[in-house]
Amino acid sequence: MAAHLAPRTLGPLKYVALDCEMVGTGPKGCRNELARCSIVTYEGDVIYDKYIKPINPVTDFRTRWSGIRRQDLLHAIPFDQAQKEIVKITGKVVVGHAIHNDFKVLKYFHPACQTRDTARIPLLNQKAGLPVNEMVSLKRLTKAILKKDIQTGKGGHSSVEDAKATMELFKVVESMWEQKLSALSLSAKAVDLALNQKKVKAF
Repeated sequence: MAAHLAPRTLGPLKYVALDCEMVGTGPKGCRNELARCSIVTYEGDVIYDKYIKPINPVTDFRTRWSGIRRQDLLHAIPFDQAQKEIVKITGKVVVGHAIHNDFKVLKYFHPACQTRDTARIPLLNQKAGLPVNEMVSLKRLTKAILKKDIQTGKGGHSSVEDAKATMELFKVVESMWEQKLSALSLSAKAVDLALNQKKVKAF
């Protein structure tokens, strides 16, 4: 299965938040495969939410966590179709929580400069009163910062609910975090320029 690259985008930053639910395939459900993907806009509007048929037979629906049931996948769309649809939407800045896991099951590579992972933004941990280097769950951050409860009950997670919570968390620190990223980018460019000038002088 060919992995996809994110299309290049021009103009001002546009954000979407993405969250995937996974089921298990293979012996004892040891492999993660995509079963649902939800994408919301900066404003929290749902622009994509579909059940997706895993490539391999499901051996563990993980309903307690994924919220996925056998009947949900009876009329699910094929993985290849879903991947193409999702790549078209995510050709911009993608916000997610531990989003490398989502990209992995999507078989998709998104540029780091266009990725905002709320599990790796120290400012959020600070606002939650937690160690900056700790990988904090989305549920815990949402409760600490937004004063909201998510992932409750026995029905499993909702990728729509999680994507919306992720975007809300990002917006709390968006201004400060984007300024920091811009400063880091300018600093990296300055270092590259200095190194290039040294190479020219060496010749």
